[in-house]
Amino acid sequence: MTINIEYETGIELNLPYEDIIKSVINESIDYEKCPYEVEVAVILTDNEEIHNINKEHRDVDSPTDVLSFPMVDYEKPSNFEGIEDKVEDYFNPDSGELILGDIVISIEKVIEQAKQYGHSTKRELAFLVAHSMMHLFGYDHMDTEEATIMEAKQNEILNNLSIFR
Repeated sequence: MTINIEYETGIELNLPYEDIIKSVINESIDYEKCPYEVEVAVILTDNEEIHNINKEHRDVDSPTDVLSFPMVDYEKPSNFEGIEDKVEDYFNPDSGELILGDIVISIEKVIEQAKQYGHSTKRELAFLVAHSMMHLFGYDHMDTEEATIMEAKQNEILNNLSIFR
């Protein structure tokens, strides 16, 4: 498994962020029963940069907390059937790993939202990673039913890691 983490901001996060990110990614992979070794890239940045990325890729002119860039087009969320038929699209030719996608997180938003919601920065960072991992597995929250499913999965992943509000 390859988890690339890039810290691209001068804003300090006084946490073992790499350990938190890796544990949430690993738990998400296990929870969704992904049968492959995977590759995930995580970029930790600031509001200005995530604003630029949000504007460029989603045409939204504001910063956000997390952006997800899934690489796999699932028939249904976490349905891995047929993925091997598209090896050249979804798998790293050097490692053979399934390229799930990229996660971009604003450290400023992690700090702001932890205060806003009254929980730790560890919990907020872990939540954003779990949320993004569900997107990388094809889940969304565009309607109430989808949002309920996605939220339950995120909470179970965090509970499994004993990361509570």
